[in-house]
Amino acid sequence: MKKFWNWVRDETTQERILRLDGAIAEESWFGDDVTPAAFKSELHSGNGPITVWINSPGGDCVAAAQIYNMLMDYPADVTVVIDGVAASAASVIAMAGTTVKMSPVSLMMIHNPLTVAMGDSEEMRKAIQLLDEVKESIINAYEIKTSMSRTKLSHLMDAETWMNAKKALELGFCDEIMYQPEAAQPDSPEDSFVFSRRAVTNCLMDKVKAKLPKPEPKVRASDLEKRLALLKY
Repeated sequence: MKKFWNWVRDETTQERILRLDGAIAEESWFGDDVTPAAFKSELHSGNGPITVWINSPGGDCVAAAQIYNMLMDYPADVTVVIDGVAASAASVIAMAGTTVKMSPVSLMMIHNPLTVAMGDSEEMRKAIQLLDEVKESIINAYEIKTSMSRTKLSHLMDAETWMNAKKALELGFCDEIMYQPEAAQPDSPEDSFVFSRRAVTNCLMDKVKAKLPKPEPKVRASDLEKRLALLKY
């Protein structure tokens, strides 16, 4: 059994960390009872929240599906951290995170599933049907995480969509971008109120001034004489 995962423990927090580096299962998990069982056993060998670090170009759809299910069923919080790339099947695993974080320089990619088929036209049709159903199952995971429409997700997969951290956050594929400075906040609630009150007051005064009658312009002496002349009968 060739493992593509590695468990370590944070010496400071004692939190368990799962690292998924490289291809997800170089050999298919379909029909494999040993490897999935070993992964599940190690996952449940401890308790408490875990952090899953992902840097993978993808791999076996069956393995990704089973890992996704195991992480979704895990009784504690699962924090997924994408520090390199989470592409293809790896992006499916990422969707199992209670919270998904991306490095500002990381990438996520989603696309249609692939396979190799050989045989007559009937075999080709079966292969196409299989790919369609696999795609729908993958969309299920993306839909749960992002709440996007299935049609939109299907189009993104058709286009083989690469997302930087900001785009992934915008579309709902991740929840947080790492290493970002905290947003600037007002010094105090009172300062915020004063600013708001001043803005409202200024706006109100501008509206009042616009409604006031404009004063008559000062009349020069020559203009006054002309007006007086017009008052004669």
